[in-house]
Amino acid sequence: MLEQERIKELRAALHTHNYNYYVLNQPTISDQEFDMMMHELIDLEARHPELYDPNSPTQRVGSDLANEFETVPHSRPMLSLANTYNREEVSDFYQRVKNGLQGEPFQVCCELKFDGLSISLHYEEGRLVRALTRGDGVQGDDVTQNVRTIRSIPLQLPEGMDYPAEFEIRGEVLMPWSSFDRLNKEREEEGEQLFANPRNAASGTLKSKNSSTVARRGLDAYLYYLLGDGIPGDGHYENLQAARRWGFQVSENMRLTSTLDEIYEYIDYWDTHRSELPVATDGIVLKVNSLAQQRSLGLTAKSPRWAIAYKFQAEQAETTLRQIVYQVGRTGAITPVANMDPVQLAGTTVRRATLHNADFMLSLDLHSGDRVLVEKGGEIIPKIVGKASPLGKTGEGAAFITRCPVCLTPLVRYEGEAAHYCPNENGCPPLILGRIEHFISRKAMNINSLGPETVDEYFRQGLIRDAADLYELTEAQLMKPTAGDQKGVRKILQSIEDSKQVPFERVLFAIGIRFVGEIAAKTLARSYGSMEAVASASLESLLQINGIGMVIAQSVINYFAEPRNQQFVERLRRYGLQMTLSEEQLSAQSDRLAGQSIVISGVFQHHSRDEYKTLIEQHGGRNSGSISQKTSFVLAGENMGPAKLEKASKLGVRIVSEDEFLQMIAQN
Repeated sequence: MLEQERIKELRAALHTHNYNYYVLNQPTISDQEFDMMMHELIDLEARHPELYDPNSPTQRVGSDLANEFETVPHSRPMLSLANTYNREEVSDFYQRVKNGLQGEPFQVCCELKFDGLSISLHYEEGRLVRALTRGDGVQGDDVTQNVRTIRSIPLQLPEGMDYPAEFEIRGEVLMPWSSFDRLNKEREEEGEQLFANPRNAASGTLKSKNSSTVARRGLDAYLYYLLGDGIPGDGHYENLQAARRWGFQVSENMRLTSTLDEIYEYIDYWDTHRSELPVATDGIVLKVNSLAQQRSLGLTAKSPRWAIAYKFQAEQAETTLRQIVYQVGRTGAITPVANMDPVQLAGTTVRRATLHNADFMLSLDLHSGDRVLVEKGGEIIPKIVGKASPLGKTGEGAAFITRCPVCLTPLVRYEGEAAHYCPNENGCPPLILGRIEHFISRKAMNINSLGPETVDEYFRQGLIRDAADLYELTEAQLMKPTAGDQKGVRKILQSIEDSKQVPFERVLFAIGIRFVGEIAAKTLARSYGSMEAVASASLESLLQINGIGMVIAQSVINYFAEPRNQQFVERLRRYGLQMTLSEEQLSAQSDRLAGQSIVISGVFQHHSRDEYKTLIEQHGGRNSGSISQKTSFVLAGENMGPAKLEKASKLGVRIVSEDEFLQMIAQN
């Protein structure tokens, strides 16, 4: 047999065996046989790079090369569901559907509500071509490379089946309890902060820069909605059964109901049995089954009228408090955490629970040995909600710490803040890492080839101690066995080099002045024009700027009064970062939109939404997220939200098109 034909045969066989193992849970060959076939395919593909296929089973292992996530518009908006928490609201939904269909018979499909990250998968000729996160519902991040590592998502559907040439299927990417427990055990052994819940772990994993990390962590996926021209029929339930035949993992716990009592029976059953599931759930989803009836019922601005989510009540359990420990977050926030005797709660063993902050902790008057009630809010995050008995122990309860548990610096509590903070920004490891991660983030320096895990690794190796050290990294330093391959290293170094072109206002945001967010940084940059001018500004001068209050002004003064921060900024200057507004930015500024409040809505052709926000600010305008009587006009692109359009019309707010807006800010 020719090697090209053997490659094709192995790919088809491995796709089938992967489906049998990960979706059906019915393997037909041993792990050793599977591995032998996989190794054979890897060797053959190495000899024939011209036959590269992004959907080959060999791509399941992922890559150590850093991903860059492109934002892509959804072909159809991904709306969220309205939530309900009791039977009366379920009955109201049922009655609204009945009234909306004017007495026409209908069925409701009941499904489990999986708690993960929404995903949209696009297939052409049976091949996965694109995977998008929900994002803001209008556009999402392209995570195709990472999704290819999730073994329950088919990369290539079997030939000869009745799937359309093009279709979209939506679902939930999640982390099973077994993967979650294993991952947190590994992180605990490495001294890393634990993930709070499987949803956070799944979200963080899917957005990892390296797809090999995604492959190792064992994500799973359940698909629950099929869209597109030429899908099998009018029934949502029936379409998903077809999708299961094609190779998708569709929950076997769906049920078609014809009465309200049948819906209640489904809810009651899973309210009791959800703890037996291998993945996290936080409720039930009810959908009108007929697609024609769905279209007839239509949509509101944010959610469909033909579907609703019923959220389970939080489950409680009783256990014994043993100890309170303290975690230091990347912002310096101190979180008290209760260590308890293990207790079963919502399908998992709980040993730790958050106590949020000092006020919350002290309000419970906790003592070591107290019997406490633990609850999983939203089925996921464990928290202590009170004592199991009103009779507490005598004596003084647990007192909140006064010093950082990592570096022993006295804690501070800022006015208006619930949390205590470690202020040792330049000496406490969690804060140092937090500052670096903020520095490289997309809205700051956008060093997108680096992720938190890589930053942690460089820090542990002693390669970096602050963000300025990134600009001293060399290829020779990073070509250690633990640091990655040459192509990936060069990509990281190029991304660091490219960041030297990031405009000044984002550099000002990136250096991490407390309370100076993205908007305040832009305001300061445009008011002073240079880092030197900001650093030497007086308190009186700062307070004269619209939008800069005493808290921000004093924080700016304090930051630049610290010699270590002065040295840090000077190093960044020497490395070539932008420390002044460019001539183009200075010339682009005007007061054409001065005093105007502008709302942006829709999808645009000439610039992104972020770019339009920047243009509004450059010309003296103010961005607003919602329409009110104070709104000057709405900058509207295609697919403007119907609720915003209705509100603008009701209030008489002017709608301005993209081209009209660009003419408004053009030079005379």
